[in-house]
Amino acid sequence: MSRLPVTPAEFRQLAERVTDLAARELEQLNELPTFPATNGARTLEAFDGPAPAQGLGASAFDALEAVVAHSRPPSPRFYGYVLGSGEPVAALGDMLASVLNQNVTAWRSAPAAVTIERTVVRWLAEAIGCPGYTGSLTGGGSSANLMGLAMAREAKAPANDTGVQPGTFYASTEAHMSIPKAIALLGLGHKSLRLVAVDDNFRMIPEALAEAISQDVKGGYRPIAVIGSGGTVSTGSIDPLRDIGEIAHQHGAWFHVDGAYGVLAAMAAPEKFDGLDLADSLSLDAHKWLYQPVDCGCLLYRDPVAAQKAFSHSGDYARALSSDPIEGFAFFEESMELSRRFRALKIWLSLRYHGMDAFRASIARDMELARHLEDSIRAHPALEMMAPVELSAVCFRFTGGENLPLPEDELNRINAALLRRIIARGRVYISNATIDTRFVLRACIVNHRATASDVDLVISETLAAAAEVMRA
Repeated sequence: MSRLPVTPAEFRQLAERVTDLAARELEQLNELPTFPATNGARTLEAFDGPAPAQGLGASAFDALEAVVAHSRPPSPRFYGYVLGSGEPVAALGDMLASVLNQNVTAWRSAPAAVTIERTVVRWLAEAIGCPGYTGSLTGGGSSANLMGLAMAREAKAPANDTGVQPGTFYASTEAHMSIPKAIALLGLGHKSLRLVAVDDNFRMIPEALAEAISQDVKGGYRPIAVIGSGGTVSTGSIDPLRDIGEIAHQHGAWFHVDGAYGVLAAMAAPEKFDGLDLADSLSLDAHKWLYQPVDCGCLLYRDPVAAQKAFSHSGDYARALSSDPIEGFAFFEESMELSRRFRALKIWLSLRYHGMDAFRASIARDMELARHLEDSIRAHPALEMMAPVELSAVCFRFTGGENLPLPEDELNRINAALLRRIIARGRVYISNATIDTRFVLRACIVNHRATASDVDLVISETLAAAAEVMRA
């Protein structure tokens, strides 16, 4: 008898309870507030406390109602951060993946899972215009960026045998926080990162990059990598990838593209990503614009030998026992991870269920909705657009119009208060960004459930919240 007994019949009953709860949540999404009526004290009251010494049995599942009640629902009106909307078929794949409990480290430990992941990675590379690239699924863009820059370091300034050598990295002033964090974790320090100026559209200026590298070379520094953005987190701006990729390669530097937010939009708008195929490595997040449940990032790279050079260091207990290219494959020879969950099953199932064209059309629709929101903001005298809309991030602020001229610090204070009030009202969820020291409101549409009427609530809720804040 199992020491942790759950019979197949009991599992079926428990799974039905969870499925029913999840289905009711999906049924109610249009009516649910975009943020739960909770606070820190209430969540502690609901979920804190000592671990039970004796099992609660099926009654342990009673608390799941509270988990749902205190969670932010995957609403069609959620436009905060860059977070996908959680496609339900993929969620079912996640459930089966957990039951199967595969360690997707090598074919011999997880034959179906490893084969499916390699297939999904190929599908993703082909979908964004990088056929022939390979790679692996990761926890998210941060880990993918770390691994990509680790490959760059080992390719251009090898450190694995004798320790870290000095060198320089280049990214725009709009680079994601994971980039300096990765460089620090790799032992090169924040001062090894050169932040390159951007233009009025928040895109890296190629001439400024070339000048920065040239000055460093004259000063005796070794360029290791240039990091281009395939969609900055604040505004969705896309760096001129071809220009900066060519500059990187002219100087013998690795070219990595941080595409965690935007690169999957190449499925719908490939012309925006000219030069992406120059990347030596690139990151993307399926839990953003493929709407997959978190976590599900991906690192793609041109040359698996470069990954093996960076990450291959296997003990005898883990070595593959076959030279067959399929049966002998091991992800741990090309990744910093050893134990890895079956992330690919949800993508594989979701793509098979809906088809790639459906995702391509949904991404295109998100971008259309972002342009629709931009047009509505530009048409309203009390609102101001703060950045061009390149992908699906819409940055704006409330100004009150020409009849209500306010200094910048006051506008920052009002818009911060507005954001808190919009979230508290619970009809739409947006987040914020800082652009040139200005606090701005930000709606990022990566939501397969969103409609034009949902997006229109961003305007009406901002104005309603402004009326409340200005009266206070």
